[in-house]
Amino acid sequence: MDTRPTSNSALLLFSGGQDSATCLAWALSRFDRVETVGFEYGQRHHVEMQARLDVRTAMVDAFPGWAGRLGEDHVVDLSGYGAIAESALTADRAIKMEADGLPSTFVPGRNLVFLTVASALAYRRGHGVMVGGMCETDFSGYPDCRRTTIDAMQATLSLGLATDIAIETPLMWLDKAQSWGLAHQLGGDTLVEIIRTRTHTCYRGDRSDLHAWGYGCGACPACELRAAGWQRWHGEGAA
Repeated sequence: MDTRPTSNSALLLFSGGQDSATCLAWALSRFDRVETVGFEYGQRHHVEMQARLDVRTAMVDAFPGWAGRLGEDHVVDLSGYGAIAESALTADRAIKMEADGLPSTFVPGRNLVFLTVASALAYRRGHGVMVGGMCETDFSGYPDCRRTTIDAMQATLSLGLATDIAIETPLMWLDKAQSWGLAHQLGGDTLVEIIRTRTHTCYRGDRSDLHAWGYGCGACPACELRAAGWQRWHGEGAA
């Protein structure tokens, strides 16, 4: 296989959450070949790693036209990084705002590390594009989700790899209601239902209750943001 990066081939940073699942559908609707990569970085709840597999399987089953475009899934062990970048997502700590103004769920440099590692995989696998679900509109206090950060990483990685590599962030300027709307545009009620029932967002790893907007504790910031977006989307006339 010719492994020179091409613009019709994409590598998706795939967590199994609402945002990355929407981005997977977006990528499958645009690129000839899409592979996914996930990271074991010491996250407390393994449920999101299972969600990744569930979403991939459900999309292939529901959308045969995308099945031929969806390629291999990769999982990278970054547990050493997670141990030094401790947060409420990797350790038993309260979910709260810290004195520095950032939430305790902030994993320092997570997207920087993910993008760097993913770029090496993209280079070797021939992907000229990486896709991520970073979003600045519903900002959760994560500075590495800003488009200025992504632009800087894109420039740095392209220089370091001596080849152009684009980082696409299709949700960057969408709020959660608009993200639900984009999913509906891409795959109708079928895709919305896959995202609602198969993805995992809850910071507490709770999948005991299925709400209108999906599984979760309903009280952590991630659940509240997802639920509010669902309610706004339906209030704006969703099908």
